[in-house]
Amino acid sequence: MPSELQFTLTRYPEPVLRRVATPVETFDVDLGGTVQAMFDLMYRSQGVGLAAPQVGLGVRLLVLDPAGDPADSKSLPLVFVNPTLVELSGQLTTYEEGCLSFPGIYAEVRRPERCRVRAQGIDGKSFEAEYEGFVSRILQHEYDHLEGVLLVDRMSPADKQRHKAALQELVERFKSARSVR
Repeated sequence: MPSELQFTLTRYPEPVLRRVATPVETFDVDLGGTVQAMFDLMYRSQGVGLAAPQVGLGVRLLVLDPAGDPADSKSLPLVFVNPTLVELSGQLTTYEEGCLSFPGIYAEVRRPERCRVRAQGIDGKSFEAEYEGFVSRILQHEYDHLEGVLLVDRMSPADKQRHKAALQELVERFKSARSVR
């Protein structure tokens, strides 16, 4: 068993958030530990999804649970290793999204209602599935992270203006933390 991992959230504008993630190549007990640590952080942070770049890992891995709480009877923890969105379909819907890498910032984002994904499980076995509604939206949001696309990239000009001060504060904190290192 690997030692218990403990991750912290990677916040905007950390460079790892802008990089296209690389495929996971090793399916072992360490991958299982990484997945568990990601779920733990996601639940502690009251999120519903988390991608590996958000914990500083540049690999194609994401976890989600639309309930946001493992004790909830509607809990549906899902793991996607090396996912590819193979089809987006349905009506474009607008919904307010938040992001753990952008604390306290929410924006209206338009996305297709459904998505079909091809991925691997933590055992390396391939699968394909279709999701709709909230699960589809979470999956598309987290998949964006694997492609280096961020909430700020999906914001309307009005949302960017509304959150200008908060976004600038994140940039300043990043610069300040960098100068201390």
